[in-house]
Amino acid sequence: MRESLSRANMKRNWFTITSLVSRDFKLKYRRSVLGVLWSVLNPLLMMCVMVFVFSSIFRFSVENYPLYVVLGNVLFSFMSDSTNTAMYSIIDSSSLIKKIRIEKLIFPLEKVLFQLVNFCISLIAVAIVMAFEHVAPHASLLALPLLLLYVLLFSAGIGMALSAMAVFFRDVCHLWSVFVTAWTYATPLFYPVEIIPEWAAPIMQWNPMYHYVTYFRDIALHGYMPGLQENLLCFFGALAVFMVGFAIFRKTEKKFILYV
Repeated sequence: MRESLSRANMKRNWFTITSLVSRDFKLKYRRSVLGVLWSVLNPLLMMCVMVFVFSSIFRFSVENYPLYVVLGNVLFSFMSDSTNTAMYSIIDSSSLIKKIRIEKLIFPLEKVLFQLVNFCISLIAVAIVMAFEHVAPHASLLALPLLLLYVLLFSAGIGMALSAMAVFFRDVCHLWSVFVTAWTYATPLFYPVEIIPEWAAPIMQWNPMYHYVTYFRDIALHGYMPGLQENLLCFFGALAVFMVGFAIFRKTEKKFILYV
C-alpha cells in the first residue's frame, strides 16, 4: 500500500515537473519572432564577441579558439542559468505554495531541468562551430551524458541551497549575481589555461566548473576520453554538492510558508 502511494506521488510529481518545464519553455519564447532559435543564436553571438575581443585585442593564441570559447560558454551558462532561476523558484511560486499542498522540491529541480533542455538545444550551436572549424565528432562524445549528469547534480545542489536561503535572506540573490560574475572570470572560458599564474594553478583545481569545462573540451575538441580518476572526481564532487543542497532544502522547507 505504502509502495503504491509512493509510486503515485512520484508520477504526480514528475507530471508536475514536466508541465512546469513546458510552461516555462512557452513563456520564455512567447512573442519572440525567432523563438527557440535564440537558444542557438545566443551562444553563437556571445562566441563572436569573445572571439573578436580576445583573439584580436588581447591576441590569445588557442587552436580552434571559437570552439574552445563556445564549449566553455554553453556549459557555464547551463550552470549559472540553472542556479539563478532555481534561486528564485520558491519565491516566485509563493502564491501556489500558499494555496495548495505541493512538493516544494519540484520548483528548483524543474528550473534546472528546464535549463538542461535549453542546453541540449544550444548543442546545435556547438555542432555549427565544430563544422566551421572542421573538427570532426569524436567517439569520446559518447561520454557527454556522463558530463551532463555531473553538471545537473552540481547545479541542482546549488539551486536547492540557494532557493532555500533566498526565502529567508533576499540579499542572497544579489550576492549570487556578483559571485557568478567573479566565477566566470575565475574559470578559463575565454582565456587559455596556460596564462594562469603558477601560484593560482592549485587553487584552480578547487574550481568545479574548471573540471567540467575541461571535461567538455576534452571530449568535444581534443577527442580525449577522461579517465576514471577524473570521472570519479567530477561525480563525487557533484554528488556531495547535491546532498548538501538537498539537506539544506529539507531542513528549512517547513518554514517557507512563513517567509514567502
